Amino acid sequence: MRYRDKVKIKTPTQIGYMREAGLIVADIHAALREACVPGITTKELDQVSARVIADSNGHSNFLGYHGFPATVCISVNDEIVHGIPGERVLETGDLVTFDCGAYVVREGKQWHGDAAFTMIVGGEGRETAHRIDEVTKTALHNAIVNLAEGADRLNIVGDSVEEVVAHYSEQFEMPIGIVEDFVGHGIGNAMHEEPDVYNYSVRGKLTKLRPGMVFAIEPMLTSGSAANQVDADEWTVRTVDGSLAAQWEHTVAIMPGGVWVLTARDGGEEILSPYGLKPVTIPAQ
Repeated sequence: MRYRDKVKIKTPTQIGYMREAGLIVADIHAALREACVPGITTKELDQVSARVIADSNGHSNFLGYHGFPATVCISVNDEIVHGIPGERVLETGDLVTFDCGAYVVREGKQWHGDAAFTMIVGGEGRETAHRIDEVTKTALHNAIVNLAEGADRLNIVGDSVEEVVAHYSEQFEMPIGIVEDFVGHGIGNAMHEEPDVYNYSVRGKLTKLRPGMVFAIEPMLTSGSAANQVDADEWTVRTVDGSLAAQWEHTVAIMPGGVWVLTARDGGEEILSPYGLKPVTIPAQ
């Protein structure tokens, strides 16, 4: 089997199921944004996530995944990814990333959504925190726009991220590291499917894009070196030099003539409209 043949093509109906899961994730994000205030613990925020999932009649795809003990990864300041919620009390100015997902069961199978966002607790933080958050979000949006404009191959994601990083590194006169150890992925009946979605430019031709493919695109950037290490808990990944880290992620479906951002409440309208583009959804039956 050729590598590109391993990428699962979803039918419009199946993408509709993934949209259901994506909307649950969007609801989790909205609840976390509202609840994330100075003085709250990361454990309490995990409970917020768990309640949204329970109320939606969906299922967490993070809880129990390879033994992960929570419904959401909460990574603070120099933590890049996979932070475990606990007794840590968040303070004004903390840079916090929430990475979470959900699935629904339809046709006897799981259909997944996965997304992440970063925010500054209390809205006021160091200039570096605002900048690395802005750059990472922009990198994700740039990749989504380029996909919507009809990119031919999956290389466009890494190329888009590198383009944004180069621009802002010069504009802000600051180092920006691209974390290469963790990448995006295909998604569908499982949270992680083929192929890997690189956040950096690679040589050679990657997957040829076709309608029905769905990817979780998730750049992770740092305000210094991208070198990282894993904590003793065997989950939390943090920067070696103590620099700040941010992650932004959406689940994106390749549709005929465009894309549909399945984990955005508006389907990607806010991301695409400045470029004269609109989300491409499933035609009404």
